[in-house]
Amino acid sequence: MPSGSPTSGVGRVIAGRYLLLHRLGGGGMGHVWLAHDQRLACEVALKEIVFGDPAEPGQEREARVARARAEARHAAGLRGHPHVVTVHDVLEHEGLPWIVMEYVAGAVDLREFLARNGPPAPAECARIGLAVLDALTAGHERGVMHRDVKPANILLAPDRTGAPYGRVLLTDYGISVQPDTGETRHTMASVLVGTAGYLAPERATGGPPTPAADLFSLGCTLYHAVEGRGPFERESPLASITSVVMEDPLPPVRAGALEPVLRGLLAKDPDLRTPAREVEAELARIVTPQSDASARTRTDLGSQPPWDASPRPAPEADPHAFASGTRRRPRPHALRAVLAGGLGLVLALGGAWYALADREGGPGGTAAPYGEAVGLVKPLKEGDCVLADWPGGTPFTGTPRLALDPSCADEVPDGQVVASVGAASQEEARQEGPARCEERTRELRGRLADVRVLAVVPAPDGFEAAGRRTACLVLGAHGPVYGPLGERRRFGTAFADTATMQRRDCLDVRSRREARLVPCGGKYDEQVLGFTRLGEDVSLAEARTASDAACAREVPPRDYGFDPSVHEAGSWTSEGPWKSGTHLVVCTVRRQNGGTMEGAE
Repeated sequence: MPSGSPTSGVGRVIAGRYLLLHRLGGGGMGHVWLAHDQRLACEVALKEIVFGDPAEPGQEREARVARARAEARHAAGLRGHPHVVTVHDVLEHEGLPWIVMEYVAGAVDLREFLARNGPPAPAECARIGLAVLDALTAGHERGVMHRDVKPANILLAPDRTGAPYGRVLLTDYGISVQPDTGETRHTMASVLVGTAGYLAPERATGGPPTPAADLFSLGCTLYHAVEGRGPFERESPLASITSVVMEDPLPPVRAGALEPVLRGLLAKDPDLRTPAREVEAELARIVTPQSDASARTRTDLGSQPPWDASPRPAPEADPHAFASGTRRRPRPHALRAVLAGGLGLVLALGGAWYALADREGGPGGTAAPYGEAVGLVKPLKEGDCVLADWPGGTPFTGTPRLALDPSCADEVPDGQVVASVGAASQEEARQEGPARCEERTRELRGRLADVRVLAVVPAPDGFEAAGRRTACLVLGAHGPVYGPLGERRRFGTAFADTATMQRRDCLDVRSRREARLVPCGGKYDEQVLGFTRLGEDVSLAEARTASDAACAREVPPRDYGFDPSVHEAGSWTSEGPWKSGTHLVVCTVRRQNGGTMEGAE
């Protein structure tokens, strides 16, 4: 991992005040660290300037440093705005600037949110767009152009009510500029400033930064949010830039009410682009429909935009699969998960879960706990593993038919009930159950790479039969989970797939094909630190040779306090993520000499 200083890392104290705890993320400008302010006894985020090449020309180093100072100045000018990450200070340490920012606990950027959960409903995308537009407009009024609006620069975080993605924040003013003030434009030589696929066509051809250019980038971002891919996403950055300038965006198929907004924002000619005030009005109408909004009491799935419901055929078994003795049912698992919901309803809180209830409940309905569509005749209990078959084969659309897998292994389960929440009435269960399941499963989901939560709400006539409880089901987002989750796994059990590996798991490695879960208090061979993804063009065979290097780059052990002279990055791959198309890799730490590690380590 390149760094601004050879000694940069966990445990370092910046400016005699900020203790680096661990790295939160990074980009072209630098690394962002979680740090402890020793003077005020609180947590902050610190942005560190990074030079990938120590021999980088002095002029470009100066430009990069100047850009950091400009970022702090521009973001500080928007301090107090509800949709901009607050900048507290900019300081110099060992000759380089560090930016002290608000630490947004529980935040996930929109890019990662989409990778985990799939695209949300159009109304939820409109809500996000409205917040980002508000932040951009505030900057434009001060003459500040952001110039890099994209999913990775939008944070979703819990709000004061506890809604997990209720707060929307625009961050990273690292390449912003005030063109009307004569301010020096701190760009590096031979670098097109911005991100391919999100850059306005007039900027890609050398035009000046303008509010209209930021609006084009916002349009690309909203398109990506609702469609699951960028409008000009191509096989290379150069092809994406060419597409921005020369081609129309890919026709949206899921945008629904957002489609006219996207069309107006993505106009090639900036003079024909919809102005901010009109965009704001259009997004607000989607967020809060003016007709019959108060009468809508639950999600109308039939009103959602069309989704690609073509099931992915189950591939033949791979004889080289991780723990390949596991039998897999030939069931389709489409890659993109659908978030059903309407804004203002509890079903649309970020799309991390989906509430199930009898769609045909009411007088004369069934006494089955969760309705006839779900198909269970007995209530779910904590620890139950389930199989989920979705209508049309597309996960997280409609109501799945559930069946139990008593062994949690024989049928390759899709998920497990990890909690349940009680209610005084069926209406309370419907209104509060999903949000409470979201909260009860948040910690576990944070430790796993690719899961979602599903709240199985009792049917109107099945409330008593369900034991007056909503079952909180954690499902694989893009495929099965292959076994028990979290604390329900047994020490000594071999992993059937990497899907059940979680952060801070300790592994007894029998071979490069077999790892077993062991307690971290004793001796072990590797410890799971996190996850990364490999490209769509990387085969599983290639991944098994490239994944160590990817983990060393993306999840470096020294960021977690491990001595790089003693430890190195390791990795685990399995068949499941390649069958689902997610290409997820589990990143670990191990001793360089192959020796065992111990609890204190």
